[in-house]
Amino acid sequence: MGKLAIKGGMPVRTKPFPSWPIHDEQEVKALTEVARSGKWWRGAYSAAELGAEKVSGRSKVEEFEEKFSSYHGARYAVATSSGSAALDISIKSIGVGPGDEVIVPPYTFVATATSVLHNNAVPIFVDIHPDTYNIDPDKIEETITERTRAIIPVHFGGSLADMEKICRIAKKYNLRIIEDAAHAHGVEWKNERMAGTFGDIGMFSFQQSKNMTAGEGGAIITNDENLFKLCYSYHHYGRVEGRPWYEIHRLGWNFRMTEFQAAVLLIQLERLDELNSRRRGNANYLTQKLSQIGGIESLKIDSRITKHSYYLYIFKYNSEYFDGAHRDTFIQALNKEGIPATQGYTFPIYSNPLFLNKDFFNRGCPLSCEFYDKKINYADFKERCPVAEKACYEEAVWLTHNILLGSKKDMDDIADAIEKIKENIHELKEISLKGDRAKKL
Repeated sequence: MGKLAIKGGMPVRTKPFPSWPIHDEQEVKALTEVARSGKWWRGAYSAAELGAEKVSGRSKVEEFEEKFSSYHGARYAVATSSGSAALDISIKSIGVGPGDEVIVPPYTFVATATSVLHNNAVPIFVDIHPDTYNIDPDKIEETITERTRAIIPVHFGGSLADMEKICRIAKKYNLRIIEDAAHAHGVEWKNERMAGTFGDIGMFSFQQSKNMTAGEGGAIITNDENLFKLCYSYHHYGRVEGRPWYEIHRLGWNFRMTEFQAAVLLIQLERLDELNSRRRGNANYLTQKLSQIGGIESLKIDSRITKHSYYLYIFKYNSEYFDGAHRDTFIQALNKEGIPATQGYTFPIYSNPLFLNKDFFNRGCPLSCEFYDKKINYADFKERCPVAEKACYEEAVWLTHNILLGSKKDMDDIADAIEKIKENIHELKEISLKGDRAKKL
């Protein structure tokens, strides 16, 4: 295939992959409609908020909540300003607080764990499964203590965690479940249930990178009316629906979604099924292509997942098949061939300075408050989470979902670039990586 691009050869690909987000005049029209209405927040449609008669029209946020919850098979939804806000509200609503422990995976965005800290509770990390990179349900029970109150499984990359096992464990120990479905819009299990409907609460993100987006935004779904009312109140300064504007019932905050965000998301929701279907088709094709390359192994997809979102396409790199070349050097070479791959998370959550230095709240809470009497050294999780360590430092390679919106030829280019690197792996012998992660080959 010729000389590697990283050594001055011609790259396999010079054409860009599809960009994200996808949008057209429908989003422009929806935004213009909101702008011209003069009603830019959901409260503009509420008599209780205005202290006046209900105005004409309907809130885009309320319309989106109705359609999003219905799409996922849930009774209720609360639209929020971000996915992180949705997590924070969800944890508050199930009653987690000082002295409590919450089980989370170490291989996900930091908000899954920091939302626990924001509620003055303690995140406890459980390693991921090597086949899926989702939390390993077989490792959960050994981590449960008398202080454990909840589990937050993450449907990582759009692949549902094994909720059947996790729900059995939660029931056995009387634990609550919040599903972090930030990557799992439209993901389905056994043609029956959607992501976010197995636990007490499911939360989603609509940040710029997600499969449907308004730049920022989040949502909570639940089938529990009481949890819905609590979530609504917490996201709206502690107000209660139908009561006067200045009547505050609990300590909440402003985590509301704007009418502009909801207007865009209503259009994005209409696109979701078709785009996810395209992602799945290309992902299946790419998996078949990569299976023929020794040393490259795509993450396994549970056969019970009948619809995957492929927010991320992840494969594992085995350096033994590439003459010992480090994963990061392989990615560097892959990028030069025109394939925008990354290593993903550079370290597990617990290795952030935030956790190593325990720089949480003033006076060291939640670890030093009177409600919690244990000693935790987050550096110890390095030994307890070997799969997450290996994923971060040695084997994980990520492709973002927009890449899967292209053609079969685009998928061929990815496989061809990997094959080219493997055939010319000797050319990487002279390359060494720079910086903290440097490894001389």
